[in-house]
Amino acid sequence: MSETRCPCGRGEPYATCCEPLLAGESVAATAERLMRSRYTAFAVGDAEYLRRSWHPATRPASLELDEGTEWKRLLVERCEAGGPFDGEGTVTFTAIARVDGSRFVQRERSRFARSGGQWVYVDGTSLDPEM
Repeated sequence: MSETRCPCGRGEPYATCCEPLLAGESVAATAERLMRSRYTAFAVGDAEYLRRSWHPATRPASLELDEGTEWKRLLVERCEAGGPFDGEGTVTFTAIARVDGSRFVQRERSRFARSGGQWVYVDGTSLDPEM
């Protein structure tokens, strides 16, 4: 019996990788881990997790995900701070998807901070030249 690999790209089974984070059974120990779990939330369509893991100061009132987007791959390029003993961190990544049959690439530098003892997404800066 093969286990479904987690969309985040760590190579682990979804059930023991990001699923416990999305279910609220555990919390991310690093900014990178939170970023990977947020990518997974996009991939599986979990808008509520995305809102819960967003900083209260920048969290949108509502969030609707595009069901036509099929997230394919995540590449983590660089992490700055964001470790278990840091208060802030950044993660630069590239996410690849298919939208309406066409390739879509999102490259971003995301900022994370601790809020209430947990890592949360603050905001991101697009690194795509055409955006």
